[in-house]
Amino acid sequence: MQIKSSIDELRASLAPLRGQRIALVPTMGNLHAGHISLVEYAHQQADMVMVSIFVNPLQFGPNEDFDHYPRTLEADAALLEPAGTDYVFAPQVKDLYPNGRDHTTVVQVPELNALLCGTARPGHFDGVSSVVARLFNAVQPDVAIFGKKDYQQLLVLKRMTEELLMPIDIIGLSTFREKDGLAMSSRNAYMTAKERQQAPHIYQTLQSMTQAIRAGRQDFTVLEQEHAARLSQLGFKPDYVAVRRKADLQPAQSGDQPEVLVVLIAAHLGKARLIDNLEVVEDLLEANDER
Repeated sequence: MQIKSSIDELRASLAPLRGQRIALVPTMGNLHAGHISLVEYAHQQADMVMVSIFVNPLQFGPNEDFDHYPRTLEADAALLEPAGTDYVFAPQVKDLYPNGRDHTTVVQVPELNALLCGTARPGHFDGVSSVVARLFNAVQPDVAIFGKKDYQQLLVLKRMTEELLMPIDIIGLSTFREKDGLAMSSRNAYMTAKERQQAPHIYQTLQSMTQAIRAGRQDFTVLEQEHAARLSQLGFKPDYVAVRRKADLQPAQSGDQPEVLVVLIAAHLGKARLIDNLEVVEDLLEANDER
């Protein structure tokens, strides 16, 4: 496994490999088993697998955790090498933003960037699409693998790739979970032991809502309000509890069939902001037990 930080060195190393199919797994590091599952799946899709590790300042708000987000490159490399990773790309901020974050080209995906987490974290998805566009240009992969835990992010990046005519297949894999249902996340480490015991209520809430929809409930706004209140009673501070259309994250309407819907939650629990989602009818080909 080779670790590259320079874009020039990266391109020089990849030049003789351009006949091979290259997969990229973009991450911010502080890796866990969910990330490794993406790497393992990437090997099924490509001849060579690269993982990028970059804590992207553009997607953090002024009062968020950029300065405290764990940088664990050595530990991450120790996980990635036995998973068969061929390259790790770990650039510095100056490599991707040579003119500084306040004087840089920003890639925006209108409408999708302003919903849900985009409302709670203004500018977040502009930062995500801007950094991923740079990573795509630096690596020029054939396929990129993401987790569906960040469902809105996945849609943003799919639309960006399509509209900028990038010849890259975007694949989203089902959320990798702990045994109690909690979605794996690097930010789970922010929780206290007591909060960690509470955290699975988010997944349980998603299950309750999807079961209700499959059983025929169509009063989506009431359903959202009921479950947001339940989370508040359990000690969470919800940013949103939403039933949306999978294709564009517009609010669900009476008459929408369950297979076109996804339920999404973002809620604060202590220092952690937890996000999760569940498709009302999940694509079984991308479920954890199929991988």
